[in-house]
Amino acid sequence: MDALQLPFLAILPALAIVAGLKDLTSMKIPNWISGLLILGFFPTALLLHLSPMDYAVHLGVAAAALLIGMGLFALNFLGGGDVKLMAAASLWLGVTGAGMFVLWTAVIGGVFCLMLLFARAWLQPYVAAGDGWVARLMEPKGHIPYGVAIAAGVLVAYPASPLMDAFLVG
Repeated sequence: MDALQLPFLAILPALAIVAGLKDLTSMKIPNWISGLLILGFFPTALLLHLSPMDYAVHLGVAAAALLIGMGLFALNFLGGGDVKLMAAASLWLGVTGAGMFVLWTAVIGGVFCLMLLFARAWLQPYVAAGDGWVARLMEPKGHIPYGVAIAAGVLVAYPASPLMDAFLVG
C-alpha cells in the first residue's frame, strides 16, 4: 500500500458526492466534474500499475456507457450531465465495478424517485411558498435529480472495482 495512492483513489468518491449534491441543489451536473474524473483516472491507474490491456478495458467500458447513455438521453430518460457522469464513473469502475454500478444506481434511483414523488405529493404544500432548491425539488412535475442515485451507485460499487483490487493487492 502506497500512501500516495490514497488521495488519488479518493477522487472518484469525492467528485461523485459533489456531483450528487450539485444535481440535488441545482438540477445540473457541471462538466468540470466529469472532466476531472476522466483526467484523474489516468494518473490513478498509473500509480496502481494497471496494464495497457486494463486501460483498454476501462476505456471500452466508459465508451459503452457513453453510447448507452446517449441513447437514454435521446429517449429523454437521462439528462446530459447524468450521461457524462455515468460514463466518467464507468471509466474508473471497469467491467466488474460497472455491473454493480448499474444495478445499484437503478435500485437506489428507483427508491429515490418513489421517495421524491411521495414527498412531492405530501409535503409540497409546506414547501411551495419557500424559495431555493428545496421548493424547486418539490415542484409536482419537476425533474428528478438522478445524479443523487448515480453518486450513491458509485459509492456502493467502487469497492468492487479493479482499481480497488489493485490497491488492496499491491
